[in-house]
Amino acid sequence: MLQGRVLCVSSNFPRWSGDSTTPFVLHLAQDLQAVGWEVHVLAPHAPQAARSEIIAGVRVERFRYLWPTRQQTVCYQGGALINLRKHPVNWLKLPPLVAAETLAIARTLRAGHYDLIHSHWILPQGFAAMLARHAQHVPHVLTVHGGDIFGLEGSLMGRFKRAALQDADAVTVNSSATEAAVKAVGASVRRLARIPMGVSVQPLDRRQAALAERLRQTYRGRGGPLLVFVGRIVEEKGVEDVLRAVQLLAERTPGTSALIVGEGQDRANMERLAKTLGIADFVHFTGWVDAEDIPAHLHAADVFVGPSRTSANGWIEAQGLTFIEAMAACTPVVATRVGGIVDAVQDGETGLLVEERAPAQIASAVARLWQDEGLRNRLAANAHATAIGRFSRRASAEDFSALFAELIGQRGREGR
Repeated sequence: MLQGRVLCVSSNFPRWSGDSTTPFVLHLAQDLQAVGWEVHVLAPHAPQAARSEIIAGVRVERFRYLWPTRQQTVCYQGGALINLRKHPVNWLKLPPLVAAETLAIARTLRAGHYDLIHSHWILPQGFAAMLARHAQHVPHVLTVHGGDIFGLEGSLMGRFKRAALQDADAVTVNSSATEAAVKAVGASVRRLARIPMGVSVQPLDRRQAALAERLRQTYRGRGGPLLVFVGRIVEEKGVEDVLRAVQLLAERTPGTSALIVGEGQDRANMERLAKTLGIADFVHFTGWVDAEDIPAHLHAADVFVGPSRTSANGWIEAQGLTFIEAMAACTPVVATRVGGIVDAVQDGETGLLVEERAPAQIASAVARLWQDEGLRNRLAANAHATAIGRFSRRASAEDFSALFAELIGQRGREGR
């Protein structure tokens, strides 16, 4: 039974089938469709991307905001915040992006007879949806993912954030850290709900299991632990700390190797650092891999290392889905005590926590796990149970579905 039609607006979405860009937005759209919602996605266009297509059963429309296409550089490739910081000229492209997105939302709402609009990130989506939606009088759910509330500081951006948050019928946050940051903005939010993004908790299929085994045979052949990092290779994700920890472990725990899974603006710098540290022979940079292959990489690991840092502009890891995916894979987690990571990774219970920018602590935690099989097994079992019980994709979709139904029903009663 169809529960309603939802227009999902996001500045990051897979640009084509198999693209690893922000898969959790696609996953949520799929999961909402599985429980009875028809979801259409509106996202910015990108070079080589189609203007309209269906990805994994979800209809996607992409709007252009600059010509020629190669000038559309605000979104994707690590996200808008990273692109704005690395290339300040992108700030000049923000007004065309917001204007084009507002017009695209308004046009789509008029044509589509939607019951609700769901925007991901306060800026620009929440703000653009605020401008576009009132002519159609549809409920608006604004989901805050973290970077949008922690970054883009300043009085002007603060006013834009407060306006979007106050206009939304409901605001959802993915963690305790994001919730605290939203409250600190000072906006009079009508309704605030904490709904974490969910991860797949399904066991590996035959193909994934075979890939995990191949990865272990290829990269864990030196007798020590295989460490895996998954994420964007940018300063705030802490890849430098992984590399420096591997250098320390080369002496303390001989045979340690590492897989750096992901892409980003700092990859070349990190590859040079690995050579400088003398560890390039046993640290392997894979680049982006298909989202369906991430679980295999996490299962192949002996330890998942996520040393996220607080960035210079105030960004912190709001939730850390890859940490939870590692927990679901029964892979012990070493993470920094930052942001929303601590909602899932509880020190000594579901993983080990270290301080930011502390490769020596990372090395000690990895060595401790490698030497203590009982600790490894206990943390892995607790983490797996936590991931299944609190952070599954199904649980997230059901919570969003209940919120959507309530808001639509409330709007229907008010319109009588």
